[in-house]
Amino acid sequence: MTEVAVLGAGLMGAPMARNLLKAGLPVRIWNRTRDRAEALAADGAVVAATPAEAIEGADVIVTMLSDGDAVHDAMTAAAPALRPGQVWAQMSTVGVAAVERLAALAAEHGLIFADAPVQGTRQPAEQGKLVILAAAPEPARPALTPVFDAVGARTLWLGDDGALATGSKLKMAAVSYGISMTGIVAEALALAKGLGLDPGLVREVVSGGPMDNVYFQAKSKAILEGDFEPSFTVHNAEKDTRLITQAGEAAGVRLDMVAAAGERLRRAEAQGHGGQDMAATYFASFEEK
Repeated sequence: MTEVAVLGAGLMGAPMARNLLKAGLPVRIWNRTRDRAEALAADGAVVAATPAEAIEGADVIVTMLSDGDAVHDAMTAAAPALRPGQVWAQMSTVGVAAVERLAALAAEHGLIFADAPVQGTRQPAEQGKLVILAAAPEPARPALTPVFDAVGARTLWLGDDGALATGSKLKMAAVSYGISMTGIVAEALALAKGLGLDPGLVREVVSGGPMDNVYFQAKSKAILEGDFEPSFTVHNAEKDTRLITQAGEAAGVRLDMVAAAGERLRRAEAQGHGGQDMAATYFASFEEK
Protein backbone atom coordinates (compact mmCIF):
# COMPACT_ATOMS: atom_id res chain seq x y z
CA MET A 1 0.00 0.00 0.00
CA THR A 2 1.30 3.43 -0.95
CA GLU A 3 2.38 5.41 2.11
CA VAL A 4 2.01 9.16 1.65
CA ALA A 5 3.66 12.11 3.34
CA VAL A 6 1.76 15.38 2.98
CA LEU A 7 3.64 18.60 3.63
CA GLY A 8 1.03 21.33 4.06
CA ALA A 9 -2.33 21.21 5.84
CA GLY A 10 -3.89 24.43 4.65
CA LEU A 11 -7.05 25.17 2.67
CA MET A 12 -6.12 22.57 0.04
CA GLY A 13 -3.69 20.25 1.79
CA ALA A 14 -6.01 19.32 4.65
CA PRO A 15 -8.94 18.10 2.53
CA MET A 16 -6.55 16.33 0.18
CA ALA A 17 -5.04 14.49 3.15
CA ARG A 18 -8.52 13.52 4.37
CA ASN A 19 -9.38 12.05 0.99
CA LEU A 20 -6.14 10.07 0.95
CA LEU A 21 -7.10 8.64 4.34
CA LYS A 22 -10.63 7.86 3.13
CA ALA A 23 -9.07 5.91 0.26
CA GLY A 24 -7.23 3.79 2.82
CA LEU A 25 -3.76 5.23 2.24
CA PRO A 26 -1.56 5.74 5.31
CA VAL A 27 -0.77 9.45 5.71
CA ARG A 28 1.86 11.28 7.71
CA ILE A 29 1.32 15.02 7.73
CA TRP A 30 3.35 18.09 8.61
CA ASN A 31 2.39 21.74 8.68
CA ARG A 32 4.37 24.76 9.82
CA THR A 33 1.44 25.67 12.10
CA ARG A 34 1.12 22.35 13.92
CA ASP A 35 -2.51 22.91 15.03
CA ARG A 36 -3.69 22.56 11.42
CA ALA A 37 -1.98 19.20 11.11
CA GLU A 38 -3.28 18.08 14.53
CA ALA A 39 -6.85 18.55 13.25
CA LEU A 40 -6.24 15.59 10.91
CA ALA A 41 -5.23 13.18 13.68
CA ALA A 42 -8.88 12.31 14.29
CA ASP A 43 -9.11 11.21 10.64
CA GLY A 44 -6.21 8.81 11.11
CA ALA A 45 -3.23 10.87 10.00
CA VAL A 46 0.06 10.59 11.87
CA VAL A 47 1.14 14.13 12.75
CA ALA A 48 4.84 14.81 12.29
CA ALA A 49 6.84 17.45 14.12
CA THR A 50 9.19 18.10 11.18
CA PRO A 51 9.21 17.58 7.41
CA ALA A 52 11.96 14.98 7.85
CA GLU A 53 9.79 13.02 10.29
CA ALA A 54 6.85 13.20 7.88
CA ILE A 55 8.66 11.86 4.83
CA GLU A 56 10.54 9.04 6.54
CA GLY A 57 9.37 5.79 5.02
CA ALA A 58 6.95 7.45 2.57
CA ASP A 59 6.56 6.08 -0.94
CA VAL A 60 5.09 9.35 -2.22
CA ILE A 61 5.74 12.85 -0.87
CA VAL A 62 3.04 15.42 -1.63
CA THR A 63 3.85 19.11 -1.23
CA MET A 64 0.90 21.49 -1.01
CA LEU A 65 2.33 24.75 0.28
CA SER A 66 1.94 28.45 -0.43
CA ASP A 67 4.73 29.06 -2.96
CA GLY A 68 7.99 27.81 -4.39
CA ASP A 69 10.11 29.12 -1.53
CA ALA A 70 7.94 27.38 1.07
CA VAL A 71 8.15 24.12 -0.87
CA HIS A 72 11.92 24.38 -1.27
CA ASP A 73 12.37 25.19 2.42
CA ALA A 74 10.23 22.24 3.53
CA MET A 75 11.97 19.74 1.27
CA THR A 76 15.39 21.06 2.27
CA ALA A 77 14.40 20.55 5.89
CA ALA A 78 13.31 17.01 4.98
CA ALA A 79 16.64 16.24 3.28
CA PRO A 80 18.17 14.15 6.10
CA ALA A 81 15.35 11.59 5.76
CA LEU A 82 15.03 11.56 1.96
CA ARG A 83 16.05 8.40 0.17
CA PRO A 84 16.74 7.81 -3.52
CA GLY A 85 13.74 6.49 -5.41
CA GLN A 86 11.05 8.25 -3.39
CA VAL A 87 8.42 9.90 -5.58
CA TRP A 88 7.84 13.60 -4.99
CA ALA A 89 4.51 14.93 -6.26
CA GLN A 90 4.84 18.70 -6.22
CA MET A 91 1.16 19.73 -6.28
CA SER A 92 1.38 23.35 -5.11
CA THR A 93 0.93 26.32 -7.43
CA VAL A 94 4.50 27.60 -7.68
CA GLY A 95 4.58 29.02 -11.20
CA VAL A 96 6.89 27.98 -14.00
CA ALA A 97 10.24 29.44 -12.95
CA ALA A 98 10.28 27.70 -9.55
CA VAL A 99 9.90 24.21 -11.02
CA GLU A 100 13.46 24.15 -12.37
CA ARG A 101 14.82 24.85 -8.88
CA LEU A 102 12.58 22.22 -7.27
CA ALA A 103 13.38 19.61 -9.90
CA ALA A 104 17.09 20.25 -9.33
CA LEU A 105 16.59 19.66 -5.60
CA ALA A 106 14.82 16.39 -6.40
CA ALA A 107 17.65 15.29 -8.66
CA GLU A 108 20.21 16.16 -5.99
CA HIS A 109 18.58 13.65 -3.64
CA GLY A 110 17.73 11.00 -6.22
CA LEU A 111 13.97 11.62 -6.02
CA ILE A 112 11.55 10.96 -8.87
CA PHE A 113 9.97 14.35 -9.51
CA ALA A 114 6.36 14.87 -10.59
CA ASP A 115 5.17 18.35 -11.54
CA ALA A 116 1.49 17.91 -10.66
CA PRO A 117 -0.36 21.09 -9.69
CA VAL A 118 -4.09 20.81 -9.18
CA GLN A 119 -6.90 22.72 -10.83
CA GLY A 120 -9.69 23.45 -8.40
CA THR A 121 -10.40 25.25 -5.14
CA ARG A 122 -11.44 24.23 -1.62
CA GLN A 123 -14.79 22.65 -2.52
CA PRO A 124 -13.40 20.31 -5.23
CA ALA A 125 -10.54 19.49 -2.86
CA GLU A 126 -13.04 18.50 -0.17
CA GLN A 127 -15.03 16.43 -2.67
CA GLY A 128 -11.99 14.71 -4.17
CA LYS A 129 -12.80 16.25 -7.53
CA LEU A 130 -9.64 18.16 -8.37
CA VAL A 131 -8.07 17.91 -11.82
CA ILE A 132 -4.43 16.84 -11.62
CA LEU A 133 -2.14 18.37 -14.26
CA ALA A 134 0.69 15.86 -14.14
CA ALA A 135 4.03 15.21 -15.74
CA ALA A 136 6.15 12.39 -14.35
CA PRO A 137 8.25 9.45 -15.56
CA GLU A 138 6.31 6.32 -16.42
CA PRO A 139 7.91 4.24 -13.62
CA ALA A 140 6.50 6.64 -11.02
CA ARG A 141 2.91 6.42 -12.19
CA PRO A 142 1.89 3.22 -10.36
CA ALA A 143 2.77 4.92 -7.07
CA LEU A 144 1.18 8.22 -8.07
CA THR A 145 -2.08 6.85 -9.48
CA PRO A 146 -3.74 5.88 -6.16
CA VAL A 147 -2.75 9.25 -4.72
CA PHE A 148 -4.14 11.21 -7.65
CA ASP A 149 -7.27 9.05 -7.80
CA ALA A 150 -7.97 9.76 -4.13
CA VAL A 151 -7.80 13.54 -4.45
CA GLY A 152 -8.96 14.11 -8.02
CA ALA A 153 -11.77 13.38 -10.45
CA ARG A 154 -9.28 12.98 -13.30
CA THR A 155 -5.62 13.22 -14.10
CA LEU A 156 -4.25 14.76 -17.29
CA TRP A 157 -0.89 13.16 -18.03
CA LEU A 158 1.07 15.82 -19.88
CA GLY A 159 4.49 14.27 -20.24
CA ASP A 160 7.14 12.16 -18.59
CA ASP A 161 9.53 14.88 -17.42
CA GLY A 162 8.36 16.97 -14.48
CA ALA A 163 11.35 19.29 -14.83
CA LEU A 164 9.80 20.73 -18.02
CA ALA A 165 7.02 22.25 -15.86
CA THR A 166 4.31 21.21 -18.33
CA GLY A 167 1.72 20.86 -15.57
CA SER A 168 2.64 24.19 -14.05
CA LYS A 169 2.46 25.88 -17.44
CA LEU A 170 -1.07 24.58 -18.00
CA LYS A 171 -2.01 25.57 -14.45
CA MET A 172 -0.94 29.17 -15.16
CA ALA A 173 -3.19 29.28 -18.23
CA ALA A 174 -6.17 27.73 -16.42
CA VAL A 175 -5.93 29.78 -13.23
CA SER A 176 -5.55 33.00 -15.24
CA TYR A 177 -9.00 32.28 -16.67
CA GLY A 178 -10.57 31.83 -13.24
CA ILE A 179 -8.95 34.87 -11.65
CA SER A 180 -9.70 37.16 -14.60
CA MET A 181 -13.31 35.97 -14.78
CA THR A 182 -13.78 36.62 -11.08
CA GLY A 183 -12.60 40.20 -11.55
CA ILE A 184 -14.94 40.70 -14.50
CA VAL A 185 -17.98 39.39 -12.59
CA ALA A 186 -17.14 41.53 -9.56
CA GLU A 187 -16.59 44.64 -11.66
CA ALA A 188 -19.90 44.25 -13.52
CA LEU A 189 -21.85 43.98 -10.26
CA ALA A 190 -19.92 46.91 -8.78
CA LEU A 191 -20.69 49.07 -11.82
CA ALA A 192 -24.41 48.37 -11.52
CA LYS A 193 -24.33 49.32 -7.85
CA GLY A 194 -22.34 52.48 -8.58
CA LEU A 195 -24.90 53.49 -11.17
CA GLY A 196 -27.66 53.22 -8.58
CA LEU A 197 -29.04 49.86 -9.71
CA ASP A 198 -29.64 46.63 -7.84
CA PRO A 199 -26.55 44.59 -8.84
CA GLY A 200 -28.77 41.49 -8.75
CA LEU A 201 -30.22 42.73 -12.03
CA VAL A 202 -26.94 41.87 -13.75
CA ARG A 203 -27.39 38.29 -12.61
CA GLU A 204 -30.94 38.28 -13.96
CA VAL A 205 -29.74 39.51 -17.36
CA VAL A 206 -26.95 36.95 -17.66
CA SER A 207 -28.78 33.92 -16.19
CA GLY A 208 -30.00 31.48 -18.82
CA GLY A 209 -28.30 33.33 -21.67
CA PRO A 210 -25.17 32.61 -23.72
CA MET A 211 -22.92 34.35 -21.16
CA ASP A 212 -24.19 32.24 -18.25
CA ASN A 213 -22.10 29.55 -16.62
CA VAL A 214 -21.72 27.78 -13.27
CA TYR A 215 -18.76 29.93 -12.29
CA PHE A 216 -20.64 33.18 -12.92
CA GLN A 217 -23.52 31.90 -10.83
CA ALA A 218 -21.29 30.92 -7.92
CA LYS A 219 -19.25 34.11 -7.76
CA SER A 220 -22.13 36.50 -8.39
CA LYS A 221 -24.18 34.72 -5.71
CA ALA A 222 -21.31 35.03 -3.22
CA ILE A 223 -20.95 38.76 -3.91
CA LEU A 224 -24.67 39.50 -3.77
CA GLU A 225 -25.06 37.58 -0.51
CA GLY A 226 -21.87 38.96 1.03
CA ASP A 227 -20.53 35.43 1.53
CA PHE A 228 -16.75 35.61 1.22
CA GLU A 229 -15.84 32.39 3.00
CA PRO A 230 -12.64 31.48 1.21
CA SER A 231 -12.60 28.93 -1.54
CA PHE A 232 -9.49 30.61 -2.94
CA THR A 233 -8.30 33.68 -1.07
CA VAL A 234 -7.57 37.17 -2.35
CA HIS A 235 -4.04 36.75 -1.01
CA ASN A 236 -3.36 33.53 -2.92
CA ALA A 237 -5.04 34.79 -6.09
CA GLU A 238 -2.86 37.90 -6.03
CA LYS A 239 0.23 35.71 -5.66
CA ASP A 240 -0.87 33.68 -8.65
CA THR A 241 -1.38 36.78 -10.81
CA ARG A 242 2.30 37.59 -10.28
CA LEU A 243 3.34 34.04 -11.22
CA ILE A 244 1.12 34.14 -14.31
CA THR A 245 2.45 37.53 -15.38
CA GLN A 246 6.04 36.34 -14.93
CA ALA A 247 5.33 33.26 -17.04
CA GLY A 248 3.77 35.42 -19.75
CA GLU A 249 6.69 37.83 -19.77
CA ALA A 250 9.17 34.96 -20.09
CA ALA A 251 7.17 33.65 -23.06
CA GLY A 252 6.76 37.07 -24.69
CA VAL A 253 2.99 37.07 -24.13
CA ARG A 254 1.18 40.18 -22.88
CA LEU A 255 -1.44 39.39 -20.25
CA ASP A 256 -3.41 42.60 -19.78
CA MET A 257 -6.46 41.03 -18.14
CA VAL A 258 -4.64 39.11 -15.44
CA ALA A 259 -2.37 42.10 -14.76
CA ALA A 260 -5.46 44.24 -14.16
CA ALA A 261 -6.96 41.51 -11.98
CA GLY A 262 -3.77 41.57 -9.92
CA GLU A 263 -4.10 45.31 -9.34
CA ARG A 264 -7.67 44.83 -8.15
CA LEU A 265 -6.65 42.04 -5.81
CA ARG A 266 -3.86 44.15 -4.32
CA ARG A 267 -6.36 46.94 -3.62
CA ALA A 268 -8.76 44.47 -2.01
CA GLU A 269 -5.97 43.07 0.14
CA ALA A 270 -4.94 46.59 1.22
CA GLN A 271 -8.57 47.11 2.29
CA GLY A 272 -8.31 44.11 4.61
CA HIS A 273 -9.88 41.39 2.44
CA GLY A 274 -6.76 39.24 1.92
CA GLY A 275 -8.13 36.24 3.82
CA GLN A 276 -11.51 36.31 2.11
CA ASP A 277 -12.51 34.57 -1.10
CA MET A 278 -11.17 36.23 -4.22
CA ALA A 279 -14.72 37.33 -5.03
CA ALA A 280 -13.93 40.09 -2.51
CA THR A 281 -12.12 41.78 -5.41
CA TYR A 282 -15.60 43.37 -5.67
CA PHE A 283 -14.57 45.83 -2.95
CA ALA A 284 -11.65 47.06 -5.04
CA SER A 285 -14.14 48.97 -7.18
CA PHE A 286 -14.96 51.33 -4.34
CA GLU A 287 -12.93 53.81 -2.33
CA GLU A 288 -11.92 52.50 1.06
CA LYS A 289 -13.90 54.16 3.83
